[in-house]
Amino acid sequence: MSRSVNVAIIIGNLARDPEMRYTPQGHAVTSFAVATNRQWTSANNEEKEETEFHNVIAWNKLGELCHQLLKKGIRVYIKGRIQTRSWQGANGAKHYRTEIVADDMIVLDGRGRAGREEAVASDESPEAKLEGRQEVPEKSKEPVPAENQAEDVPADEIPF
Repeated sequence: MSRSVNVAIIIGNLARDPEMRYTPQGHAVTSFAVATNRQWTSANNEEKEETEFHNVIAWNKLGELCHQLLKKGIRVYIKGRIQTRSWQGANGAKHYRTEIVADDMIVLDGRGRAGREEAVASDESPEAKLEGRQEVPEKSKEPVPAENQAEDVPADEIPF
């Protein structure tokens, strides 16, 4: 079997404040949107710009950190995988949502809720490191399970 790669990396600004909820099993899940811009010159020599909005989900400790550190307008780096989930609506129509399930998040400007200049967070690393090697509050140093919790939760149990 051949290997495949599913990696998404975006740098953009939060389009809305993060929204955090908990699954029935107690897993934190935070959702937010990141806007990215693309600029180009058309054949008519006109400057064009297009904005794309990306739905992002962060689980467990990374989700809690995103909820604490991010707010609308913040510039952020997100790395994760692309996932499309589907569900049946109340009217019987099938709905689809494509999103990035975040593995890493870096705040790129100093307008965060906690007043930090740059914060780095990762599901792979339970500690968030701050610019200037400042320590993160003790609460953020709890270990994160090695397995990806997002895969353990069925799509119909995601609370959005």
